[in-house]
Amino acid sequence: MEGDSREMTVLFSDVRNFTTISEGLSPKQLSRLMNDYMTPMTRIIHQQRGTIDKYIGDAIMAFWGAPLADPTHAEHAVLAALEMQATLTQLRPQFMAQGYPELHIGIGINTGEMRVGNMGSEFRMAYTVMGDAVNLGSRLEGITKEYGVGIIVGENTAKATPNLIYRELDQVRVKGKDHPVAIFEPLGRSGSLNSQQQQELKQFQALLHAYRCQNWAQAEQWAATLVTASPQTKVYKLYLERIAYFKEHTPPADWDGVFVFKTK
Repeated sequence: MEGDSREMTVLFSDVRNFTTISEGLSPKQLSRLMNDYMTPMTRIIHQQRGTIDKYIGDAIMAFWGAPLADPTHAEHAVLAALEMQATLTQLRPQFMAQGYPELHIGIGINTGEMRVGNMGSEFRMAYTVMGDAVNLGSRLEGITKEYGVGIIVGENTAKATPNLIYRELDQVRVKGKDHPVAIFEPLGRSGSLNSQQQQELKQFQALLHAYRCQNWAQAEQWAATLVTASPQTKVYKLYLERIAYFKEHTPPADWDGVFVFKTK
């Protein structure tokens, strides 16, 4: 349990609009809801060989790769996240039937070098992880709502999980980081997409390419096609809005297509 540095994967999950949800429930109702929600989420993380770091109110922090080594820690983390979202979808009608509000969560996952071990003070110690890679995982959870997706993983996680399919969402600079990172939404295991989903993924890849090449007309055409086919998908509308902006405001010569987040 002493301090060590190793490549690991961290996961952060958070209930959206939790402050509003908690204000509408009595203390007993809120406690019961959190227990009913946390129990299946924790079970999934354990089944995928994850370690619960801590509960932070409605948030869960977990990691893979310690204390026992796990060569497929990134894949286990992403599979856990996919199962967490699928399980919550199944639980949502039951929660609402009991008078609970509709729950949605965002999950951020990142893989990288982390420091792990017993950390704290002489009064209290905790087995936890720290480092830039951990901080980025937290930032990725925070921007899931900006793209309207349930899960975002960093590029290191996507590279470490070749058996999974991803949609690249963007290249971003999160608050506190100078180096841009590509961010991805996991869609499932390889071979799990139907023909319509595969076509939609190819169209979005074409949109990203045209957008980064500043081919606004082509990018707008792809974005409009995707919005028409899937109007509930927020990320398509997001790019349509960005393209409209850049058609009126030409980006600077050194524009690299990276979106900069000013807040956490």
